Amino acid sequence: MAKLSPSLLASDFSHLADQVALIEEGEAGFVHMDIMDGQFVPNITFGGPVVKSLVGKTKLPFDIHLMIEHPEHRIPDFATPQTEYIVVHQEACTHLDRVIHQIKELGCKAGVALNPATPVSTLECILGEVDMVLIMSVNPGFGGQKFIPYTVLKICELDEIRKNEDLDFLIEVDGGVTLDNAAMLVESGADILVAGSAVFGAKDVPARCREFHEIIK
Repeated sequence: MAKLSPSLLASDFSHLADQVALIEEGEAGFVHMDIMDGQFVPNITFGGPVVKSLVGKTKLPFDIHLMIEHPEHRIPDFATPQTEYIVVHQEACTHLDRVIHQIKELGCKAGVALNPATPVSTLECILGEVDMVLIMSVNPGFGGQKFIPYTVLKICELDEIRKNEDLDFLIEVDGGVTLDNAAMLVESGADILVAGSAVFGAKDVPARCREFHEIIK
């Protein structure tokens, strides 16, 4: 069964704990946190202090997505007792292997994200070391964008590699995920769906989470 990881990027930042409580009520699998630095992407969100403020406010594990330059300098800020995944961008890491092991040494699972135009082949040497690959299905930096169709081919390619090489990394998809394309993404090989506006834009957030579960179970 695939899991839902609602993105706080689309939530009400003035009531973050309450927003997280809503997705927990809807039995989401994770809470997805987009960390943006205004350099790797044009937007700025929040940092370690905000993430740490949510520790103990929910039972949901944290799915941390670092859209920042030189993530190796900030990774320790996000390795909280509730952090399950820390995901860095292939495009932001000069020494990706070193960063992957840095994350694991802090007790977290390590993931690598690929921008839409970055080919899966750039991860050929590291797939055996990662716990998750995040396929960006929009260009990172802003919520509410439309899904880029060709990114489905990357999901399928990763799933084929995983099967052929007997690897166990998960595939996460982030960007433009909706109730309309969720089933197709899971059928293509996705294990975790990140949804922002499609969840927090609903009048009844817990009910919307349950709608996703019915589709991706």
